[in-house]
Amino acid sequence: MMWFRNLTLFRFSEKTARSLKSLEDKLAEHRLRPPGPLELATQGFISPFGRDAEALTHKVGDFVLLNVASERRLLPSSVVNDELSARLKKISEKEGRKVGSKERQRLKDEILTDLLPRAFTKMSRTACYLSLKSGFVVLDTASRKSAEEAISQLRQALGSFPAVPMAPEESLRRLMTDWLVHGKLPEGLALGDECELRDPAESGAVVRCRRQDLETDEVREHLKSGKQAFALGLTFADRIGFTLGEDLAVRKLRFLDVVQDELETSGRDAEAVELDATFALMTLELERLLAKFEEWFGLPRPDDK
Repeated sequence: MMWFRNLTLFRFSEKTARSLKSLEDKLAEHRLRPPGPLELATQGFISPFGRDAEALTHKVGDFVLLNVASERRLLPSSVVNDELSARLKKISEKEGRKVGSKERQRLKDEILTDLLPRAFTKMSRTACYLSLKSGFVVLDTASRKSAEEAISQLRQALGSFPAVPMAPEESLRRLMTDWLVHGKLPEGLALGDECELRDPAESGAVVRCRRQDLETDEVREHLKSGKQAFALGLTFADRIGFTLGEDLAVRKLRFLDVVQDELETSGRDAEAVELDATFALMTLELERLLAKFEEWFGLPRPDDK
């Protein structure tokens, strides 16, 4: 198992958590399969241990790990258009006529029928875990679109999965700008070494800082001119580093040496043991961070109503 590198958060109620007891059986009916000869893509679930493994979920304590996946045929539009142009040219030279829109579409469909079965496929996956105790769905992506697609796949498999995207009660942009201006961050949180400052006006200036001391006059001058923090590098409890976006998406998530050292000393002699150790440690660290997110930003768990 790889450490998560990004976080997008959804949350579900206690009632929904209780309904997830048959999760493995329901996902089994939606296991990822290869696309058929004329299918562009398929979606489904694969095992955390790899595509050929049987179990589609892996549970450690109150945390359930799973992978939402898709397999897509790689058929670039340029290849289809080149073949279409060649066929149109052949008709023009042989029959001396122009092809109408309906015939052009028919030719394009024929090309797809011919080429799709021979196209290579590529699989992509989004790892995520469910925290049954706190109700968080934690997805390893910073893309809201990818996260929504993964949640949609879960809803389809479960019949119903009323998880809602997390949004802070107060503007994160305003909060992070205030942290930079005054240097007063919540306990346990410290500034990192990168940020993205923008003039909130449409087409306003953008300043991106990397490997930069954020408490310098240079950064403060940008803030005095009216720029706001749209993304901010942070460190939590000297154990986790990340960049927080104004949309609450966490990017560049990294577990610092003190955490990595704990995994190294735990002993790993098999794939299952390694996944258990990594997943248990990662979820423990993130559960602490998400509890603070709930406190700092106001992220209430949906009620059963």
